[in-house]
Amino acid sequence: MSKQNGGVLMLSIYVKRGLLALALFSLLAAVAGCSFNSAEKSADREKKVKLIADSDKLYVGFAIDTLKEERWYKDKEAFEKEVKNLGGEVKTLAANGNKEVQIQQAELLISEGVDVLVVVPADADAAAEIVKKAHSAGVKVISYDRLIRNADVDYYVSFDNEKVGELQAEAIVKKAKQGNFVYIGGSSLDNNAVLFRNGAMKVLEPLKQQGKVKVVLDEYTKDWLPEEAKKNMKKALNKTKDIDAVIAANDGTAGGVIEALQEAGLAGKIPVSGQDAELQGVQRIVNGTQTMTVYKPIHTLAKKGAEMAVQAAKGEAIQTDTTVENGKAKVPAILLEPYAVTKGNINETVIKDGHLSKKDIDK
Repeated sequence: MSKQNGGVLMLSIYVKRGLLALALFSLLAAVAGCSFNSAEKSADREKKVKLIADSDKLYVGFAIDTLKEERWYKDKEAFEKEVKNLGGEVKTLAANGNKEVQIQQAELLISEGVDVLVVVPADADAAAEIVKKAHSAGVKVISYDRLIRNADVDYYVSFDNEKVGELQAEAIVKKAKQGNFVYIGGSSLDNNAVLFRNGAMKVLEPLKQQGKVKVVLDEYTKDWLPEEAKKNMKKALNKTKDIDAVIAANDGTAGGVIEALQEAGLAGKIPVSGQDAELQGVQRIVNGTQTMTVYKPIHTLAKKGAEMAVQAAKGEAIQTDTTVENGKAKVPAILLEPYAVTKGNINETVIKDGHLSKKDIDK
């Protein structure tokens, strides 16, 4: 081999070695860069940024199903007030019955750095996705009034909802001890509606077995809408005009039922239950077209929910009364006491508590 050719060969080897070293250096730099970026991103995740004026305050997200019904305005106002009294900040977003919107709203609250998420689910099953997203961000979830199903919910605060159904049925059975009954439920997507029905059926089943009561219609009501409840009641009336009693799951559905009864000339002649102690429902009780409602002291629920939210945000242990099975977990729960309201005890219940005023009821 000539000296010239040997020199070219050596140069080629050096160049290749140099390129290999350069490639190796570039690879190591890239790996180091990736590790650095990953660590930086991890640090960013750990450093929560709260989108509130005072980031030192606890930040509570309240994802509520709807503000289309009177009672939920009361929950919102009372809950927000109590969180602020406890030194926190709160942001409420309402999905107005749209489960996809509620998931998006929950994502927004999580991205804004909430310390805890309180949820009134628009859809009990779909809201499981909210729990999953919150937990992946290290945010605890409290199910408020309505239970989120099939999810590892951290806590649940509500009323004894089977007891609500029992109170409704017991009050109606006092007025109509036998005959053809109609059950107009709430939304089948709301776990509470299922519990209300379960409670009512505890009272009705023995009477059915004795042949004293026949349930001629048993229907849930889409989205709790009064107009849907009215359609269901008309369906019952088309089956038979011989109806002796109606158990309606809340005051909204009771309103729809009573509209259908009015059109059939039966309003005030058939006992009808309700729930939530809404103004119109209590006015109907005074006027004689609705028999009863169930009062669930909203300020008590909102206060307890706010206290739990602040404790959870601080990482404190919460003392609960019981657990409630949601299809996936036994959720630690606090269940409050509901009360039956009839014409005879309005003053001692909703007026005494300041839930409604006599002046407004008498309008």
